[in-house]
Amino acid sequence: MSTSRLVTLDCDYVQPQLAASYLRVQDGEAAFIETGTARNLAALLAGLDAEGVAREAVRYVIVTHVHLDHAGGASALMGALPNATLLAHPRAARHLIDPSKLVASARAVYGAARFDGLYGTIEPVAAERVKALDDGATVPFGAGSLRFVHTRGHANHHFVVVDPSASAVFTGDTFGLAYPRLQRAGRFAFPSTSPTDFDAAEARASIEKVRTLGMERACLTHFGALTDLDAVAAQLTRWIDLSESLLTQSLAHPANEAEAWIRARLTDAMEDAARAAGLTLDEGDRALTGFDIDLNAQGLAFAASKKRA
Repeated sequence: MSTSRLVTLDCDYVQPQLAASYLRVQDGEAAFIETGTARNLAALLAGLDAEGVAREAVRYVIVTHVHLDHAGGASALMGALPNATLLAHPRAARHLIDPSKLVASARAVYGAARFDGLYGTIEPVAAERVKALDDGATVPFGAGSLRFVHTRGHANHHFVVVDPSASAVFTGDTFGLAYPRLQRAGRFAFPSTSPTDFDAAEARASIEKVRTLGMERACLTHFGALTDLDAVAAQLTRWIDLSESLLTQSLAHPANEAEAWIRARLTDAMEDAARAAGLTLDEGDRALTGFDIDLNAQGLAFAASKKRA
């Protein structure tokens, strides 16, 4: 069996091929990049077993940021891996050590029953097992190393993970979403602007950082490894430009109408982009993209509300 492997594991978040965790094996050591939620712990451990890797051999668990589809399973996974260190952005690390604010906020949004169904139990991770990484920091991994590059735009507490041994960069949400279901006619990628930290200029800069790192593959959490980085970057940048324009235009509308106004235009833009790519969206596609359109509209409307203030 090869000493160097990169395995994509489906977290089956909401539906298959929506969110991925990556298992890297290198020179007798292993790392998980992204954890999904506590609900998919068994799937991640089954992936480890399938690769013949002992739980004691996992050196790192890494989360690109603390949004719960990426990091909600961190405490559960760390509990199963006795020698692992949890690596995170400095702004994210404190929320892994004390997740109470994250949990309270998400419960307020989803309600207790929906939250429990999606995310399960989120426990604190012991501070001594969490390491915060500054921009440009490196950690040893196997015979090589991993490097961490801070990427704002989607969230202020986001980094990407550069893995030269695999010629891969693990991009979290920085390099957009490319659901396998939507790739039938060719590449079809779009960004996530859902969080409260959306910043168009930083999003464009982060996309360019990823594009120019010199890695052959971008491994997206949503979903899978891509090699056509230039094409993806161009698509994402067009969407960011549109999102910035809609945010600005929405300021001319009453605050209580901004989100609906933005959502309608994002919906039209998704249909237009699909047609331009030769993709005919079906109802399943629209259900999938509609979830992100709703989140993106909420994020842009919130960013607009901050500008109003």
